[in-house]
Amino acid sequence: MSEVKTIKNVGDDTWAEFKGLAAQHKVKMGTLFKTLIQEYKRKSPFWEEILEGEKILSEKEARELEKVVHAVRQDCGFRT
Repeated sequence: MSEVKTIKNVGDDTWAEFKGLAAQHKVKMGTLFKTLIQEYKRKSPFWEEILEGEKILSEKEARELEKVVHAVRQDCGFRT
């Protein structure tokens, strides 16, 4: 028998709608969930582009900018 998994913070209405969609399209819920994940990844490469894309600043520039921000935050009384 397969292991049962739970998804936190999914309300009964949302879960019922998910089950209904799977039944409506005559697919298993696992298949529908996998399809949702694949579509989400395909349609939202935003963070991957940001995290894996070309760097805007060099490492040296980033360190210098961090020092300036730290100093400004300290001068204005913000947490650093």
